[in-house]
Amino acid sequence: MSDGTRKTARPKAARQPGSRAMGAVSKRVSDESKRQLEEASRGAHTEKFVLRLYITGTTPSSIRAIQKVRSVCEEYLQGRYQLEVIDIYQLPALAKDHQIIATPTLVKILPAPLRRFIGDLSKVEKILFGLDLREKA
Repeated sequence: MSDGTRKTARPKAARQPGSRAMGAVSKRVSDESKRQLEEASRGAHTEKFVLRLYITGTTPSSIRAIQKVRSVCEEYLQGRYQLEVIDIYQLPALAKDHQIIATPTLVKILPAPLRRFIGDLSKVEKILFGLDLREKA
């Protein structure tokens, strides 16, 4: 029965999809996926927030906005934020470049998506929802 062709032997794991070797590979892939999901969920609680607060001088409204944003950041972001306060009286070109039409305005730059909060910033729940720290009630 020799017709001059040779058959090459394949390893057992390659021939039998349900073998232990295949099961071990799929378990490792599954474990790796779980690990990545856990890291991503932990990352959601450790990602850095980059915020810009645009104000106009040292008006009572500007001072309240600075205090409110700082208190929200300290309470809910605890060291995971960078807050830049920009006085558009001193840097009017920035207001034009960043399309700021009213103050105070808080802009969340990171993490994406970019969000803007305009007004006195007294409604903490709206700020938290906009920063993706709370679900809308």
